[in-house]
Amino acid sequence: MAGFKTDVVTREIIRGKMLAVADEMGVVVKRSSMSPVIYEVLDFACGFCDPEGQLVSQTNGITVFTGTFSIQIKIILEKFRNRIEQGDIYMLNNPYEGGTHYNDVGVIKPIFVDGELFAFAITISHWTDIGGKAPGSLPADSTEIFQEGICFPGIHIYKAGERQEGLFEMIAHNVRIPKMALGDLNAALASVRIAENRCLELCEKYGEQAVRETFRHILETSESVSRAAVAALPDGVYHAEDWVDGDGITEDRFPAKVEVCIEGDEVTFDFTGSSPQVQGPINCSRSALISAVKTVFKAIVDPQSPSNEGWFRPLKVIAPDGTIFTATKPAPVGWYYEGTAHASELAWKALAPVAPKRVSMGSANSLCVTVLGGIDHDRGEPWVMIEPGMVGWGATDERDGNCVTSAITNGDTFNYSIELLEAKFPVRVNQYALNIPGGVGAGRYRGGYGSIREYEILAGGTVLSASYGRSIEQPWSREGGEKGSCNFFELHVGNNERRAARAPTTIMEPGDLIRMFTGGGGGYGNPYERPAEEVLEEVRAEYITAERARADYGVVVAADGKSVDAKLTAQLRAHAGD
Repeated sequence: MAGFKTDVVTREIIRGKMLAVADEMGVVVKRSSMSPVIYEVLDFACGFCDPEGQLVSQTNGITVFTGTFSIQIKIILEKFRNRIEQGDIYMLNNPYEGGTHYNDVGVIKPIFVDGELFAFAITISHWTDIGGKAPGSLPADSTEIFQEGICFPGIHIYKAGERQEGLFEMIAHNVRIPKMALGDLNAALASVRIAENRCLELCEKYGEQAVRETFRHILETSESVSRAAVAALPDGVYHAEDWVDGDGITEDRFPAKVEVCIEGDEVTFDFTGSSPQVQGPINCSRSALISAVKTVFKAIVDPQSPSNEGWFRPLKVIAPDGTIFTATKPAPVGWYYEGTAHASELAWKALAPVAPKRVSMGSANSLCVTVLGGIDHDRGEPWVMIEPGMVGWGATDERDGNCVTSAITNGDTFNYSIELLEAKFPVRVNQYALNIPGGVGAGRYRGGYGSIREYEILAGGTVLSASYGRSIEQPWSREGGEKGSCNFFELHVGNNERRAARAPTTIMEPGDLIRMFTGGGGGYGNPYERPAEEVLEEVRAEYITAERARADYGVVVAADGKSVDAKLTAQLRAHAGD
Protein backbone atom coordinates (compact mmCIF):
# COMPACT_ATOMS: atom_id res chain seq x y z
CA MET A 1 0.00 0.00 0.00
CA ALA A 2 3.03 2.29 0.33
CA GLY A 3 2.63 5.32 -1.90
CA PHE A 4 -0.96 4.46 -2.84
CA LYS A 5 -3.31 7.43 -2.95
CA THR A 6 -6.87 7.48 -4.23
CA ASP A 7 -8.44 10.53 -5.83
CA VAL A 8 -10.32 13.00 -3.66
CA VAL A 9 -13.73 12.29 -5.19
CA THR A 10 -13.51 8.52 -4.61
CA ARG A 11 -12.23 9.13 -1.11
CA GLU A 12 -15.18 11.36 -0.25
CA ILE A 13 -17.62 8.80 -1.65
CA ILE A 14 -16.06 6.09 0.51
CA ARG A 15 -16.14 8.35 3.56
CA GLY A 16 -19.82 9.07 2.99
CA LYS A 17 -20.57 5.39 2.57
CA MET A 18 -18.79 4.54 5.83
CA LEU A 19 -20.92 7.10 7.65
CA ALA A 20 -23.95 5.50 6.02
CA VAL A 21 -22.79 2.09 7.24
CA ALA A 22 -22.76 3.32 10.84
CA ASP A 23 -26.19 4.88 10.40
CA GLU A 24 -27.56 1.66 8.89
CA MET A 25 -26.21 -0.25 11.87
CA GLY A 26 -28.19 2.09 14.10
CA VAL A 27 -31.37 1.57 12.09
CA VAL A 28 -30.97 -2.21 12.43
CA VAL A 29 -30.55 -1.95 16.21
CA LYS A 30 -33.50 0.39 16.63
CA ARG A 31 -35.86 -1.68 14.51
CA SER A 32 -34.93 -5.13 15.77
CA SER A 33 -34.21 -4.68 19.50
CA MET A 34 -36.80 -5.69 22.08
CA SER A 35 -36.07 -3.20 24.89
CA PRO A 36 -37.96 0.11 24.84
CA VAL A 37 -34.88 1.75 26.38
CA ILE A 38 -33.08 0.91 23.11
CA TYR A 39 -35.71 1.49 20.42
CA GLU A 40 -37.51 4.39 22.15
CA VAL A 41 -34.92 6.09 24.37
CA LEU A 42 -32.13 5.23 21.83
CA ASP A 43 -29.73 4.04 24.52
CA PHE A 44 -27.20 2.57 22.07
CA ALA A 45 -24.42 3.56 19.67
CA CYS A 46 -22.73 1.95 16.66
CA GLY A 47 -19.34 2.42 15.08
CA PHE A 48 -16.91 1.26 12.43
CA CYS A 49 -13.18 1.07 13.24
CA ASP A 50 -9.91 0.36 11.42
CA PRO A 51 -7.84 -2.80 12.18
CA GLU A 52 -6.04 -1.00 15.03
CA GLY A 53 -9.38 -0.20 16.65
CA GLN A 54 -9.39 3.49 15.75
CA LEU A 55 -12.92 4.81 15.22
CA VAL A 56 -13.48 6.04 11.66
CA SER A 57 -17.28 6.44 11.59
CA GLN A 58 -20.17 6.31 14.04
CA THR A 59 -23.88 6.81 14.30
CA ASN A 60 -25.47 9.28 16.69
CA GLY A 61 -26.56 7.84 20.01
CA ILE A 62 -25.21 7.75 23.54
CA THR A 63 -22.30 10.19 23.48
CA VAL A 64 -20.28 8.47 26.15
CA PHE A 65 -20.40 5.12 24.32
CA THR A 66 -18.70 6.35 21.18
CA GLY A 67 -15.70 7.52 23.17
CA THR A 68 -15.12 3.99 24.45
CA PHE A 69 -15.24 2.19 21.07
CA SER A 70 -11.50 2.35 20.44
CA ILE A 71 -10.68 1.45 24.04
CA GLN A 72 -12.87 -1.66 23.96
CA ILE A 73 -11.59 -2.90 20.61
CA LYS A 74 -8.00 -2.48 21.80
CA ILE A 75 -8.88 -4.67 24.80
CA ILE A 76 -9.97 -7.38 22.36
CA LEU A 77 -6.82 -6.90 20.26
CA GLU A 78 -4.58 -7.24 23.31
CA LYS A 79 -6.40 -10.32 24.54
CA PHE A 80 -6.79 -12.15 21.21
CA ARG A 81 -4.17 -10.57 18.94
CA ASN A 82 -2.84 -13.82 17.46
CA ARG A 83 -6.10 -15.73 17.78
CA ILE A 84 -8.66 -13.53 16.03
CA GLU A 85 -10.30 -15.55 13.28
CA GLN A 86 -12.80 -14.91 10.54
CA GLY A 87 -16.27 -15.57 11.96
CA ASP A 88 -15.37 -14.45 15.51
CA ILE A 89 -17.71 -12.12 17.39
CA TYR A 90 -16.96 -10.90 20.91
CA MET A 91 -18.96 -9.57 23.84
CA LEU A 92 -17.57 -7.07 26.36
CA ASN A 93 -19.17 -5.10 29.19
CA ASN A 94 -16.38 -4.99 31.79
CA PRO A 95 -16.17 -1.43 33.17
CA TYR A 96 -12.56 -1.98 34.21
CA GLU A 97 -11.54 -3.06 30.72
CA GLY A 98 -12.96 -0.43 28.44
CA GLY A 99 -16.66 -0.56 29.35
CA THR A 100 -18.99 1.71 31.30
CA HIS A 101 -21.28 -0.47 33.44
CA TYR A 102 -22.59 -4.02 33.10
CA ASN A 103 -25.86 -2.98 31.42
CA ASP A 104 -23.98 -1.51 28.45
CA VAL A 105 -23.08 -4.58 26.41
CA GLY A 106 -20.64 -4.25 23.54
CA VAL A 107 -20.76 -6.61 20.57
CA ILE A 108 -17.58 -6.52 18.45
CA LYS A 109 -17.07 -8.20 15.08
CA PRO A 110 -13.68 -8.37 13.34
CA ILE A 111 -14.02 -7.99 9.57
CA PHE A 112 -11.64 -9.86 7.26
CA VAL A 113 -10.88 -9.10 3.62
CA ASP A 114 -8.95 -11.73 1.65
CA GLY A 115 -8.05 -13.50 4.89
CA GLU A 116 -6.56 -10.38 6.51
CA LEU A 117 -7.99 -8.43 9.44
CA PHE A 118 -9.39 -5.27 7.83
CA ALA A 119 -11.76 -3.52 10.28
CA PHE A 120 -14.04 -3.87 13.31
CA ALA A 121 -17.75 -3.21 13.72
CA ILE A 122 -19.03 -2.43 17.22
CA THR A 123 -22.45 -1.90 18.75
CA ILE A 124 -23.05 -1.02 22.39
CA SER A 125 -26.59 -1.13 23.74
CA HIS A 126 -28.09 -0.84 27.19
CA TRP A 127 -29.77 -4.05 28.29
CA THR A 128 -32.84 -3.44 30.42
CA ASP A 129 -31.72 -6.04 32.95
CA ILE A 130 -28.50 -7.97 33.35
CA GLY A 131 -29.14 -9.66 36.69
CA GLY A 132 -27.85 -8.50 40.04
CA LYS A 133 -29.48 -7.21 43.17
CA ALA A 134 -32.47 -5.29 41.80
CA PRO A 135 -34.68 -5.16 38.69
CA GLY A 136 -32.86 -3.15 36.07
CA SER A 137 -29.48 -4.06 37.61
CA LEU A 138 -28.97 -0.52 38.92
CA PRO A 139 -29.49 -0.63 42.69
CA ALA A 140 -28.78 2.89 43.97
CA ASP A 141 -27.40 1.40 47.19
CA SER A 142 -25.00 -1.19 45.76
CA THR A 143 -21.61 -1.29 47.47
CA GLU A 144 -19.74 -3.65 45.14
CA ILE A 145 -19.95 -4.41 41.46
CA PHE A 146 -21.00 -8.02 42.05
CA GLN A 147 -24.45 -6.70 43.01
CA GLU A 148 -24.88 -5.14 39.56
CA GLY A 149 -25.21 -8.16 37.31
CA ILE A 150 -23.05 -10.44 35.17
CA CYS A 151 -19.78 -9.57 33.47
CA PHE A 152 -18.69 -10.46 29.92
CA PRO A 153 -14.92 -9.87 30.07
CA GLY A 154 -14.24 -9.94 26.34
CA ILE A 155 -15.45 -13.43 25.37
CA HIS A 156 -16.63 -15.14 22.21
CA ILE A 157 -20.27 -15.09 21.17
CA TYR A 158 -19.24 -16.80 17.95
CA LYS A 159 -15.89 -18.53 17.50
CA ALA A 160 -14.80 -19.11 13.90
CA GLY A 161 -18.47 -18.87 12.96
CA GLU A 162 -19.68 -21.34 15.60
CA ARG A 163 -22.31 -20.06 18.02
CA GLN A 164 -21.25 -20.45 21.67
CA GLU A 165 -24.41 -22.04 23.03
CA GLY A 166 -23.19 -22.06 26.63
CA LEU A 167 -23.03 -18.26 26.67
CA PHE A 168 -26.60 -17.90 25.45
CA GLU A 169 -27.74 -20.39 28.07
CA MET A 170 -25.86 -18.54 30.81
CA ILE A 171 -27.55 -15.27 29.86
CA ALA A 172 -30.98 -16.86 29.85
CA HIS A 173 -30.47 -18.15 33.40
CA ASN A 174 -29.02 -14.95 34.91
CA VAL A 175 -31.26 -12.09 33.77
CA ARG A 176 -34.82 -11.33 34.76
CA ILE A 177 -36.19 -10.93 31.24
CA PRO A 178 -34.22 -13.42 29.12
CA LYS A 179 -36.36 -13.07 25.99
CA MET A 180 -35.68 -9.33 25.93
CA ALA A 181 -31.96 -9.69 26.66
CA LEU A 182 -31.41 -12.30 23.97
CA GLY A 183 -33.51 -10.27 21.55
CA ASP A 184 -31.30 -7.24 22.16
CA LEU A 185 -28.20 -9.37 21.68
CA ASN A 186 -29.53 -10.63 18.35
CA ALA A 187 -30.23 -7.04 17.29
CA ALA A 188 -26.62 -6.09 18.02
CA LEU A 189 -25.38 -9.16 16.15
CA ALA A 190 -27.48 -8.18 13.13
CA SER A 191 -26.01 -4.67 13.18
CA VAL A 192 -22.36 -5.77 13.14
CA ARG A 193 -23.10 -8.32 10.43
CA ILE A 194 -24.67 -5.68 8.20
CA ALA A 195 -21.53 -3.61 8.74
CA GLU A 196 -19.41 -6.53 7.55
CA ASN A 197 -21.55 -6.92 4.43
CA ARG A 198 -21.31 -3.23 3.58
CA CYS A 199 -17.55 -3.19 4.17
CA LEU A 200 -17.03 -6.09 1.79
CA GLU A 201 -19.20 -4.33 -0.80
CA LEU A 202 -17.05 -1.19 -0.44
CA CYS A 203 -13.84 -3.15 -0.96
CA GLU A 204 -15.27 -4.98 -3.95
CA LYS A 205 -16.41 -1.77 -5.64
CA TYR A 206 -13.56 0.63 -4.83
CA GLY A 207 -10.72 -1.68 -3.91
CA GLU A 208 -9.25 -2.64 -0.57
CA GLN A 209 -6.40 -0.14 -0.86
CA ALA A 210 -8.76 2.77 -1.52
CA VAL A 211 -10.80 1.96 1.57
CA ARG A 212 -7.70 1.57 3.75
CA GLU A 213 -6.31 4.86 2.44
CA THR A 214 -9.62 6.54 3.27
CA PHE A 215 -9.35 5.27 6.84
CA ARG A 216 -5.96 6.95 7.10
CA HIS A 217 -7.14 10.15 5.44
CA ILE A 218 -10.14 10.50 7.77
CA LEU A 219 -7.95 10.17 10.85
CA GLU A 220 -5.16 12.43 9.63
CA THR A 221 -7.38 15.25 8.37
CA SER A 222 -9.46 15.22 11.57
CA GLU A 223 -6.27 15.37 13.63
CA SER A 224 -5.03 18.32 11.58
CA VAL A 225 -8.26 20.29 12.07
CA SER A 226 -8.34 19.38 15.76
CA ARG A 227 -4.77 20.55 16.37
CA ALA A 228 -5.44 23.81 14.55
CA ALA A 229 -8.51 24.41 16.73
CA VAL A 230 -6.50 23.77 19.92
CA ALA A 231 -3.66 25.99 18.72
CA ALA A 232 -6.16 28.82 18.24
CA LEU A 233 -7.04 28.70 21.94
CA PRO A 234 -4.95 30.77 24.35
CA ASP A 235 -2.20 28.80 26.06
CA GLY A 236 -2.63 28.56 29.80
CA VAL A 237 -3.78 26.54 32.77
CA TYR A 238 -7.48 26.60 33.66
CA HIS A 239 -9.22 25.16 36.69
CA ALA A 240 -12.68 24.11 37.81
CA GLU A 241 -14.04 22.58 41.00
CA ASP A 242 -17.35 20.97 41.85
CA TRP A 243 -19.12 18.74 44.37
CA VAL A 244 -20.75 15.35 43.94
CA ASP A 245 -23.91 15.37 46.06
CA GLY A 246 -23.98 12.00 47.82
CA ASP A 247 -23.28 8.50 46.52
CA GLY A 248 -26.44 6.56 47.36
CA ILE A 249 -25.01 5.22 50.60
CA THR A 250 -24.22 8.45 52.43
CA GLU A 251 -25.29 12.06 51.99
CA ASP A 252 -21.69 13.24 52.20
CA ARG A 253 -20.52 15.55 49.42
CA PHE A 254 -17.37 14.62 47.52
CA PRO A 255 -14.97 17.10 45.92
CA ALA A 256 -14.10 16.94 42.23
CA LYS A 257 -11.64 19.08 40.31
CA VAL A 258 -9.83 19.41 37.01
CA GLU A 259 -6.85 21.31 35.70
CA VAL A 260 -6.80 21.96 31.96
CA CYS A 261 -3.46 22.79 30.39
CA ILE A 262 -3.43 24.14 26.83
CA GLU A 263 0.02 24.24 25.28
CA GLY A 264 0.43 24.75 21.57
CA ASP A 265 -1.74 22.27 19.72
CA GLU A 266 -2.23 19.88 22.65
CA VAL A 267 -4.45 19.91 25.71
CA THR A 268 -4.29 17.92 28.95
CA PHE A 269 -7.13 17.36 31.40
CA ASP A 270 -5.82 16.43 34.87
CA PHE A 271 -8.35 15.23 37.46
CA THR A 272 -5.78 14.73 40.22
CA GLY A 273 -7.17 15.84 43.57
CA SER A 274 -10.69 14.56 43.02
CA SER A 275 -12.31 12.39 45.68
CA PRO A 276 -11.18 8.78 46.14
CA GLN A 277 -13.67 6.22 44.86
CA VAL A 278 -16.76 6.10 47.02
CA GLN A 279 -18.82 3.32 48.54
CA GLY A 280 -21.89 3.87 46.36
CA PRO A 281 -22.40 3.26 42.62
CA ILE A 282 -21.82 6.79 41.26
CA ASN A 283 -18.15 6.02 40.53
CA CYS A 284 -17.03 5.69 36.93
CA SER A 285 -14.11 3.80 35.40
CA ARG A 286 -11.17 5.31 33.53
CA SER A 287 -12.59 4.46 30.11
CA ALA A 288 -15.83 6.30 30.94
CA LEU A 289 -13.83 9.29 32.20
CA ILE A 290 -11.82 9.46 28.98
CA SER A 291 -15.00 9.25 26.94
CA ALA A 292 -16.64 12.02 28.99
CA VAL A 293 -13.68 14.32 28.30
CA LYS A 294 -13.73 13.42 24.61
CA THR A 295 -17.33 14.62 24.45
CA VAL A 296 -16.42 18.07 25.73
CA PHE A 297 -13.21 18.27 23.71
CA LYS A 298 -15.07 17.52 20.48
CA ALA A 299 -17.66 20.20 21.30
CA ILE A 300 -14.85 22.73 21.64
CA VAL A 301 -12.79 21.90 18.53
CA ASP A 302 -15.62 21.09 16.10
CA PRO A 303 -19.09 20.14 17.34
CA GLN A 304 -20.63 19.51 13.91
CA SER A 305 -18.26 17.21 12.00
CA PRO A 306 -18.64 13.42 12.34
CA SER A 307 -16.53 12.01 15.14
CA ASN A 308 -13.55 9.70 14.75
CA GLU A 309 -10.42 8.91 16.73
CA GLY A 310 -8.28 11.41 14.82
CA TRP A 311 -9.99 14.31 16.58
CA PHE A 312 -8.64 13.14 19.92
CA ARG A 313 -4.95 12.75 19.13
CA PRO A 314 -4.13 16.17 20.67
CA LEU A 315 -5.95 15.14 23.88
CA LYS A 316 -4.48 13.64 27.05
CA VAL A 317 -6.39 12.67 30.22
CA ILE A 318 -4.59 12.24 33.56
CA ALA A 319 -6.02 10.83 36.80
CA PRO A 320 -4.59 8.49 39.44
CA ASP A 321 -6.24 5.11 39.92
CA GLY A 322 -8.89 4.72 42.59
CA THR A 323 -10.70 8.04 42.31
CA ILE A 324 -14.37 8.70 41.81
CA PHE A 325 -13.49 9.03 38.09
CA THR A 326 -11.10 6.05 37.89
CA ALA A 327 -12.63 3.48 40.19
CA THR A 328 -11.00 0.08 40.54
CA LYS A 329 -12.64 -3.27 41.15
CA PRO A 330 -14.77 -4.10 43.11
CA ALA A 331 -16.13 -0.54 43.40
CA PRO A 332 -19.72 -0.32 42.12
CA VAL A 333 -20.21 1.70 38.92
CA GLY A 334 -23.85 1.03 38.07
CA TRP A 335 -24.68 4.74 38.06
CA TYR A 336 -21.40 5.60 36.31
CA TYR A 337 -23.17 8.27 34.26
CA GLU A 338 -23.33 10.41 37.39
CA GLY A 339 -19.53 10.32 37.59
CA THR A 340 -19.08 10.98 33.87
CA ALA A 341 -21.62 13.82 33.99
CA HIS A 342 -19.52 15.53 36.64
CA ALA A 343 -16.34 14.94 34.66
CA SER A 344 -17.89 16.47 31.56
CA GLU A 345 -19.28 19.40 33.51
CA LEU A 346 -15.91 20.08 35.15
CA ALA A 347 -14.18 20.14 31.76
CA TRP A 348 -17.01 22.29 30.37
CA LYS A 349 -16.72 24.77 33.24
CA ALA A 350 -12.93 25.03 33.02
CA LEU A 351 -13.10 25.85 29.30
CA ALA A 352 -15.95 28.35 29.54
CA PRO A 353 -13.63 31.41 29.71
CA VAL A 354 -11.51 30.02 26.86
CA ALA A 355 -14.27 29.19 24.38
CA PRO A 356 -17.33 31.28 25.35
CA LYS A 357 -18.89 30.84 21.90
CA ARG A 358 -18.94 27.05 22.32
CA VAL A 359 -19.73 26.58 26.01
CA SER A 360 -23.09 27.11 27.70
CA MET A 361 -23.47 27.72 31.42
CA GLY A 362 -24.02 24.91 33.92
CA SER A 363 -26.90 22.55 33.31
CA ALA A 364 -28.88 20.40 35.73
CA ASN A 365 -26.45 17.85 34.28
CA SER A 366 -27.52 14.59 35.92
CA LEU A 367 -29.25 11.90 33.86
CA CYS A 368 -31.80 11.72 36.71
CA VAL A 369 -32.43 8.04 35.99
CA THR A 370 -35.46 6.31 37.48
CA VAL A 371 -35.71 2.51 37.47
CA LEU A 372 -38.97 0.70 38.24
CA GLY A 373 -39.58 -3.03 38.00
CA GLY A 374 -41.27 -6.11 39.37
CA ILE A 375 -44.02 -8.44 38.26
CA ASP A 376 -46.89 -7.24 36.11
CA HIS A 377 -49.59 -9.41 37.65
CA ASP A 378 -52.15 -8.67 34.91
CA ARG A 379 -49.74 -10.01 32.27
CA GLY A 380 -48.05 -12.54 34.52
CA GLU A 381 -44.53 -11.51 33.54
CA PRO A 382 -41.61 -9.49 34.90
CA TRP A 383 -41.12 -5.89 33.80
CA VAL A 384 -38.42 -3.26 34.09
CA MET A 385 -38.61 0.41 33.14
CA ILE A 386 -35.46 2.51 33.03
CA GLU A 387 -35.77 6.13 31.99
CA PRO A 388 -33.49 9.18 31.96
CA GLY A 389 -34.91 12.54 32.96
CA MET A 390 -34.66 15.59 30.72
CA VAL A 391 -33.03 18.64 32.32
CA GLY A 392 -32.58 22.35 31.76
CA TRP A 393 -29.37 23.50 30.06
CA GLY A 394 -27.47 26.67 30.78
CA ALA A 395 -27.66 29.88 28.80
CA THR A 396 -24.99 30.98 26.33
CA ASP A 397 -23.65 34.44 25.60
CA GLU A 398 -26.27 34.86 22.88
CA ARG A 399 -29.40 32.88 23.77
CA ASP A 400 -31.47 31.31 26.55
CA GLY A 401 -30.72 27.75 27.62
CA ASN A 402 -32.52 24.73 26.15
CA CYS A 403 -35.50 23.39 28.10
CA VAL A 404 -36.11 19.70 28.83
CA THR A 405 -33.03 18.33 27.05
CA SER A 406 -30.91 15.24 27.61
CA ALA A 407 -27.79 15.66 29.75
CA ILE A 408 -24.50 16.00 27.88
CA THR A 409 -23.26 12.43 28.36
CA ASN A 410 -26.51 10.93 27.07
CA GLY A 411 -26.32 12.46 23.61
CA ASP A 412 -29.22 12.01 21.21
CA THR A 413 -31.60 10.25 23.55
CA PHE A 414 -35.15 10.76 24.75
CA ASN A 415 -37.44 9.90 27.61
CA TYR A 416 -40.49 7.76 26.96
CA SER A 417 -43.57 9.07 25.24
CA ILE A 418 -46.47 8.87 27.65
CA GLU A 419 -48.44 6.61 25.32
CA LEU A 420 -45.67 4.02 25.06
CA LEU A 421 -44.85 4.16 28.75
CA GLU A 422 -48.43 3.46 29.81
CA ALA A 423 -48.80 0.74 27.17
CA LYS A 424 -45.63 -1.13 28.13
CA PHE A 425 -45.47 -0.73 31.91
CA PRO A 426 -47.94 -0.84 34.83
CA VAL A 427 -47.53 2.90 35.43
CA ARG A 428 -49.90 5.84 34.96
CA VAL A 429 -48.54 9.28 34.06
CA ASN A 430 -50.44 11.93 36.03
CA GLN A 431 -48.38 14.94 35.03
CA TYR A 432 -45.75 16.05 32.53
CA ALA A 433 -44.90 19.74 32.59
CA LEU A 434 -42.12 22.29 32.62
CA ASN A 435 -40.63 22.67 36.08
CA ILE A 436 -41.56 26.32 36.30
CA PRO A 437 -41.87 26.28 40.12
CA GLY A 438 -38.27 25.10 40.37
CA GLY A 439 -37.07 28.07 38.38
CA VAL A 440 -33.93 28.72 36.36
CA GLY A 441 -30.87 30.92 36.58
CA ALA A 442 -31.85 34.47 35.68
CA GLY A 443 -29.58 36.50 33.42
CA ARG A 444 -29.39 38.58 30.26
CA TYR A 445 -29.96 35.10 28.89
CA ARG A 446 -31.74 32.77 31.28
CA GLY A 447 -31.21 29.05 31.78
CA GLY A 448 -33.55 26.44 30.33
CA TYR A 449 -36.30 24.81 32.36
CA GLY A 450 -36.34 21.24 33.56
CA SER A 451 -39.45 19.08 33.83
CA ILE A 452 -41.94 17.55 36.23
CA ARG A 453 -43.18 14.01 35.66
CA GLU A 454 -45.47 12.23 38.10
CA TYR A 455 -45.90 8.45 37.89
CA GLU A 456 -48.55 6.46 39.72
CA ILE A 457 -47.70 2.82 40.42
CA LEU A 458 -50.28 0.25 39.27
CA ALA A 459 -48.55 -3.06 40.13
CA GLY A 460 -47.98 -4.41 43.62
CA GLY A 461 -44.44 -5.03 44.81
CA THR A 462 -42.87 -2.56 42.36
CA VAL A 463 -39.19 -1.99 43.11
CA LEU A 464 -37.78 1.53 42.73
CA SER A 465 -34.16 2.61 42.37
CA ALA A 466 -33.32 6.23 41.55
CA SER A 467 -30.29 8.47 41.63
CA TYR A 468 -30.33 12.18 40.81
CA GLY A 469 -27.13 14.19 40.89
CA ARG A 470 -26.84 17.98 41.08
CA SER A 471 -29.25 17.94 44.02
CA ILE A 472 -27.41 20.41 46.28
CA GLU A 473 -24.77 22.20 44.21
CA GLN A 474 -26.63 24.47 41.79
CA PRO A 475 -25.70 24.74 38.10
CA TRP A 476 -23.04 27.41 37.65
CA SER A 477 -23.34 30.76 35.90
CA ARG A 478 -21.07 33.56 34.62
CA GLU A 479 -20.90 37.30 34.01
CA GLY A 480 -23.47 38.20 36.64
CA GLY A 481 -26.01 35.52 35.81
CA GLU A 482 -27.76 33.57 38.56
CA LYS A 483 -27.18 29.91 39.35
CA GLY A 484 -29.69 27.33 38.17
CA SER A 485 -31.91 25.00 40.20
CA CYS A 486 -31.44 21.44 41.44
CA ASN A 487 -32.84 17.98 40.75
CA PHE A 488 -34.87 15.91 43.22
CA PHE A 489 -37.89 13.64 43.47
CA GLU A 490 -40.78 13.23 45.89
CA LEU A 491 -41.93 9.79 47.02
CA HIS A 492 -45.44 9.17 48.28
CA VAL A 493 -45.35 5.61 49.61
CA GLY A 494 -48.33 4.60 51.72
CA ASN A 495 -48.80 7.32 54.32
CA ASN A 496 -45.19 8.49 54.08
CA GLU A 497 -43.97 11.36 51.98
CA ARG A 498 -40.38 12.43 51.52
CA ARG A 499 -38.10 14.38 49.23
CA ALA A 500 -34.85 12.77 48.11
CA ALA A 501 -32.19 12.64 45.43
CA ARG A 502 -30.97 9.05 45.85
CA ALA A 503 -33.32 6.15 46.59
CA PRO A 504 -32.12 2.80 47.85
CA THR A 505 -34.19 -0.18 46.79
CA THR A 506 -37.75 0.84 47.72
CA ILE A 507 -40.93 -1.21 47.46
CA MET A 508 -43.98 0.61 46.09
CA GLU A 509 -47.60 -0.46 45.90
CA PRO A 510 -50.60 0.52 43.73
CA GLY A 511 -51.49 4.16 44.28
CA ASP A 512 -47.99 5.15 45.40
CA LEU A 513 -46.44 8.07 43.53
CA ILE A 514 -43.05 9.29 42.42
CA ARG A 515 -42.90 12.89 41.30
CA MET A 516 -39.66 13.78 39.49
CA PHE A 517 -38.31 17.33 39.31
CA THR A 518 -35.35 18.14 37.07
CA GLY A 519 -33.55 21.43 37.50
CA GLY A 520 -33.02 24.54 35.40
CA GLY A 521 -29.77 25.77 33.88
CA GLY A 522 -27.57 28.67 34.94
CA GLY A 523 -27.94 32.16 33.53
CA TYR A 524 -25.46 34.32 31.61
CA GLY A 525 -25.00 38.06 32.07
CA ASN A 526 -26.64 40.69 34.27
CA PRO A 527 -30.40 39.96 34.57
CA TYR A 528 -31.09 43.73 34.54
CA GLU A 529 -29.74 43.85 30.99
CA ARG A 530 -32.50 41.57 29.73
CA PRO A 531 -34.89 43.66 27.64
CA ALA A 532 -38.02 44.51 29.60
CA GLU A 533 -40.28 43.33 26.77
CA GLU A 534 -38.66 39.88 26.85
CA VAL A 535 -39.33 39.69 30.59
CA LEU A 536 -42.92 40.74 30.02
CA GLU A 537 -43.34 37.97 27.45
CA GLU A 538 -42.17 35.47 30.08
CA VAL A 539 -44.79 36.80 32.48
CA ARG A 540 -47.47 36.50 29.80
CA ALA A 541 -46.36 32.93 29.07
CA GLU A 542 -46.54 32.19 32.81
CA TYR A 543 -42.87 31.22 33.00
CA ILE A 544 -42.41 33.74 35.78
CA THR A 545 -44.72 35.81 37.96
CA ALA A 546 -44.82 39.59 38.05
CA GLU A 547 -43.18 39.38 41.46
CA ARG A 548 -40.26 37.37 40.07
CA ALA A 549 -39.96 39.75 37.12
CA ARG A 550 -39.41 42.57 39.59
CA ALA A 551 -37.14 40.65 41.96
CA ASP A 552 -34.95 38.95 39.34
CA TYR A 553 -34.96 41.40 36.44
CA GLY A 554 -35.96 44.76 37.87
CA VAL A 555 -38.96 44.85 35.54
CA VAL A 556 -42.21 46.25 36.92
CA VAL A 557 -45.29 44.89 35.19
CA ALA A 558 -48.16 47.39 35.00
CA ALA A 559 -51.42 46.74 36.81
CA ASP A 560 -53.07 45.55 33.62
CA GLY A 561 -50.54 42.70 33.39
CA LYS A 562 -50.07 43.42 29.69
CA SER A 563 -47.43 46.14 29.68
CA VAL A 564 -44.29 47.32 31.43
CA ASP A 565 -44.31 50.26 33.81
CA ALA A 566 -41.36 51.88 32.09
CA LYS A 567 -40.84 54.62 34.67
CA LEU A 568 -40.71 52.33 37.70
CA THR A 569 -38.60 49.82 35.79
CA ALA A 570 -36.05 52.50 34.91
CA GLN A 571 -35.93 53.72 38.50
CA LEU A 572 -35.53 50.21 39.90
CA ARG A 573 -32.77 49.26 37.45
CA ALA A 574 -30.97 52.57 37.94
CA HIS A 575 -30.74 52.01 41.68
CA ALA A 576 -29.82 48.31 41.43
CA GLY A 577 -26.19 48.94 42.33
CA ASP A 578 -26.89 51.33 45.22
